[in-house]
Amino acid sequence: MNNWLNELIDNYYRFLKEKTTVITETGTSWAVISTPFVGLFNDTLEIYVKKENEKIILSDDGVTLRNLELAGSTVARSPKRKDLLNKILLTYGIQLQNDELIVEGTENNLSQKKHNFISAISEINDMYMLAKHTVASIFKEDVKNYLDEQEIIYTPQFISKGSTGLEFTFDFQIAYRDKEIVLKAFNTLNKINLPNFLFTWNDIKKVREEITGKKFIGLAIVNDSEKKIQPDYLNAFISQNADYILWTERYKPDNISKIKKAA
Repeated sequence: MNNWLNELIDNYYRFLKEKTTVITETGTSWAVISTPFVGLFNDTLEIYVKKENEKIILSDDGVTLRNLELAGSTVARSPKRKDLLNKILLTYGIQLQNDELIVEGTENNLSQKKHNFISAISEINDMYMLAKHTVASIFKEDVKNYLDEQEIIYTPQFISKGSTGLEFTFDFQIAYRDKEIVLKAFNTLNKINLPNFLFTWNDIKKVREEITGKKFIGLAIVNDSEKKIQPDYLNAFISQNADYILWTERYKPDNISKIKKAA
C-alpha cells in the first residue's frame, strides 16, 4: 500500500476516535454519543443510548425522519420513499417506532449495532435527493439499472463479515464460478468514504477467499457526471488491488468486462 494511503486510513480512524464523545448527564436515563459524522443539515450526528438490564437500546430520537420532512422529502407521502426506507431498515436490522429509529443490542455486539445504525442513518439521509423534481432516482438505483441493462444477475445489499468480526454491507454482489465481485456505488468520493471502503475491502477479502475458494474482487462505481474525480483517489483503488468504473465511462468495453464473466 502507498505510504500516503496508509497514513490516510490511520488518520481516518484516529479522527473517528478523537471526534466521538459521550454525554451522560442528559437529565434522563439516556446518554448521547456525538459522532464525527454529519447529518442532513451538516449538523453532528448523535445517537441516544440507554441500558435496560442486559439490553442496550440505540435511538436517533426521531431526528432523521424529521430532518427529511424539513427538507421536503416526507416519507409518509411517498410510496417510493417508504419502500426505500423499509429496504434500508431491513438491511441494517433497524426498527421504526413512531418515526424514531431504534436498534437493540448487547455489550457484546454494540460495535456492530452502532456501525449499522450510522450506516442506516447515512443512507436514509440520502433520500433528501428525492425531494428534487429533477432527480428521478438516487445513484445506487442508477447502478442497479446499469446492471440490469447488462443482464447481470446480482444480489443487492450483500452483507459479509470480515476478519475484525464486523459485518459490512456492499450495494451489490455478483457471483461467478471462479470469482466473486462486490460493488459499491459512490455518488461522491472523499477522504472519509474512500478509506472506509478500502478498510472494508481489506477486512473482508481474505475471509471471503478462504470461505468460497474464489477470487474476490472489489469494484467501485464512481459518479463523475458533475465533478472530476481526483486521480489520487482512483489510484488508491488500484493500489489495494480493487478496481473502479467511472460512471461516464460505464459503457466502454473494458469497463463492461469488469462486471461480466468474460473479464
